[in-house]
Amino acid sequence: MVRILFIALLILPALSISTCYSQDNKLIAVDSWVTNHDRSALFQEQTDTVVFSPKNNAWGTPIVIDDAQQFQLIDGFGFALTGGSAQLISKMSPAARTNLIKELFSSNGNNIGVSYIRLSIGASDLNSFVYSYSDLKPDETDYDLKKFSLSQDLKDVIPVMKEILSVNPNIKILGSPWSAPVWMKTNNNIRGGALKKECYGVYAQYFVKYIQAMKNEGIAIDAITVQNEPLNSKNTPSMQWYYTEQADFIKNYLGPAFIKAGISTKIILFDHNCDRIDYPLALLSDPDVAKYSDGTGFHHYGGDISSMSNLHLARPDKNLYFTEQMVTERPGNNVINISAPVKRIIIGVTRNWSKNAILWNLAADPSNDPHTDNGGCSMCQGAVTIDGDNVIRNIAYYTIAHASKFVTPGSVRIASTYPGDKTVSLTDDEEHPGIWRATVIENAQVLPNVAFKTSDGKIVLIVANDSYSINMFRLLYRGKIAGIRLNPGSVGTYIWNADK
Repeated sequence: MVRILFIALLILPALSISTCYSQDNKLIAVDSWVTNHDRSALFQEQTDTVVFSPKNNAWGTPIVIDDAQQFQLIDGFGFALTGGSAQLISKMSPAARTNLIKELFSSNGNNIGVSYIRLSIGASDLNSFVYSYSDLKPDETDYDLKKFSLSQDLKDVIPVMKEILSVNPNIKILGSPWSAPVWMKTNNNIRGGALKKECYGVYAQYFVKYIQAMKNEGIAIDAITVQNEPLNSKNTPSMQWYYTEQADFIKNYLGPAFIKAGISTKIILFDHNCDRIDYPLALLSDPDVAKYSDGTGFHHYGGDISSMSNLHLARPDKNLYFTEQMVTERPGNNVINISAPVKRIIIGVTRNWSKNAILWNLAADPSNDPHTDNGGCSMCQGAVTIDGDNVIRNIAYYTIAHASKFVTPGSVRIASTYPGDKTVSLTDDEEHPGIWRATVIENAQVLPNVAFKTSDGKIVLIVANDSYSINMFRLLYRGKIAGIRLNPGSVGTYIWNADK
């Protein structure tokens, strides 16, 4: 009996029920923002009070949040501002455009606080036509890049980006090229082909000039990827890079060019699917490549997201980024299948060490235009659909909102119970009241979730109910327990002040 009581004394303080008071006896309230599968709530703040009790009357599988265990810092959550997205936004009336940009990029009120943007360096396949910053006549070259110009981006991408920065001046920006200029390529075509060996040096300067020119416009590029999807030459634009070629380019041209120009923009490798971690691992195995590389970017159109953790195991000294994923739904659907993308991307990506999550893409029109012909994506729905000044918010919008509004840059991922993790359960002995029994439980039924601690001292927990039933679960945090109810197929974000 003495041993049993001793166990209780060790474990009970960590699991005892309370009315959720902090150590200085102030009430800790839990705010909830929910998206329901039946669209009865779309990232909506809940008014119901979360009930805390001094008695163990909360039930359901526990999610234990432990902010003493900390993992990667978070850079942000957001979308790709493609040329097509910028074109649609720039054509809105000034008032409608300002309202949309505030809704997306401010975190005040009901705005969603997007904190990361991906730009295409030149055109992507979601432009109405292809272009680069060095478009020349056939058989013309410009090795000194005297004709380099951001003229096309100055019509839409740069003005929209400046308005975004006026709302969120600290937003992080990633730049990714879909192709080098045609005259630098082996096939003289914007689609496919490779970079000519004799153009490695000038293409490195192309990156330098882009970063410098954007800086002159007041736009700081935090990071670049060397090539969007280097193993996919089916898009228009696109360009293939084998890892041996990219290794040569980075260590002998791009990295030294950045150093010489005093550029601190990060270089991110790969920018492709989770089924080919051999590519970035091979690059990082070369110390002369690794010294210039901040980390690796991933998409999830192939492979398993856990591959990111495998890369982290191999190279924990390098960062991981999630740079693209398309999330779409059928227009006019009377349900929203929100739990799947939140589980897969927001929860799965960050639990596998990514510092960010970027969806593809920010905006399209009702026909999923604009996009390039012969390899442009005709099914790439925007996070918002823009039709003149009318805006429809789609599933990608709500997927990112559940993280971006509250998991601010500088937050850190913290430990929380996941399926298969073990927790301790205490029960009162039926035949000997007052004696506690401890049981270790492997939580197969715990809901998918991820937790963060923000720089201003808040805990943020994102939970996806991917089951077909109403699910009750318990939040266990520093000896406090709260019972939460989440509808089937729904997602909840829960926020409270960290106990000091």
